Amino acid sequence: MFSCILKPEIQTFIDQNIGVDISKLALQKNPFPDTDWTEILNQIAAKTKSKSKLPSWFETQNIIYPSKISVEQTSSEITALYKSNLIFGKNLIDLTGGFGVDDFYFSKVMSTVVHCEMNASLSEIVKHNFNQLGVANTSFYNNDSALALKEIDAQFDWLYIDPSRRNEAKGKVFMLKDCLPNVPELLDFYFSYTENVLLKTAPILDISAGLSELKFVKSIHIIAVDNEVKELLWELAKDFDDTITIKTVNITKEENEYFDFQLGCNLTATIGLPEKYLYEPNSAIMKSGGFENIGHHFGLKKLHQHSHLYTSTAVIDFPGRIFEITNSFAYTKNEMKQFLQNQKSNITTRNFPETVENIRKKWKIKDGGDQYCFFTTDANNNKIVLICSKI
Repeated sequence: MFSCILKPEIQTFIDQNIGVDISKLALQKNPFPDTDWTEILNQIAAKTKSKSKLPSWFETQNIIYPSKISVEQTSSEITALYKSNLIFGKNLIDLTGGFGVDDFYFSKVMSTVVHCEMNASLSEIVKHNFNQLGVANTSFYNNDSALALKEIDAQFDWLYIDPSRRNEAKGKVFMLKDCLPNVPELLDFYFSYTENVLLKTAPILDISAGLSELKFVKSIHIIAVDNEVKELLWELAKDFDDTITIKTVNITKEENEYFDFQLGCNLTATIGLPEKYLYEPNSAIMKSGGFENIGHHFGLKKLHQHSHLYTSTAVIDFPGRIFEITNSFAYTKNEMKQFLQNQKSNITTRNFPETVENIRKKWKIKDGGDQYCFFTTDANNNKIVLICSKI
């Protein structure tokens, strides 16, 4: 199946063209007439994409890649490693195996892993790659996952599911019932084979919508990498009926930022005017909706109920960006002309009626530099501008 692509001369050609513009390369004559040129180009594009996202694959010889889109949609090694730290026990079945990145990391902590994948070609690719990667404790089922569960007929410590949206659901509100497999519909069936389900969803899924469709939710993990939310993980435990924990993490090269809280705590924010320091929560916390929780936990004042910016007189360690406020003024024509017009600045808007683009155009503010400006609304409902320096 892969004999042509795995020829040493073709593998060398792929490696020599990592990072090359595929659209330009496609115009060249195929140096290997016996092998599909489109497939060679796909291997180059997908392997290029994997360099930073999937370094273990990139650095291993004779790896076969599916489409570039499949590589883009798969978990990164960073998030797969995080998931592997959540599970326990001896065996796991992945009902939506895909390119197998999550299973590669599950296989490091479980005795056995089962990879289910409907696409026969993709199933064979993963099987081949796992041989190259030295993974020996994973079995492969090219079948519908429900049929695989019935055929294996065993109890698993974990079921892992990464459902995909049906084509006809594109453009609609994202609901789990619009995905394959339909997890809400199959949940009772799944729990006849396990006590624990780990469900991965895209960050676009609204948390309250997910909670309305699911039962037995124990915790929800919101994973960001370099302040960009990459995925939501839902831990479901059979018959669980207690307080749900929200766990946020922002994974960065320097250090990981964690913040956890219990869902449903009725906290009231302390509102106050800007003080010396300004705090902007990271994207995982913003996605979580724990705006009162973060302020309460760190003893910070919130600028406005809907601004989601916080302030204090003394600087503290905080999971997000921290700034020192160097100037604060009302958003008026005279003040803008005096302090910001024709300057260079990084602009953020929070609870403000104008967009960043409109503000830049209106006041001729260029992007970049060391100055940070927040356009927001204060505790007295006044439109204000905060000029800051990043700490």
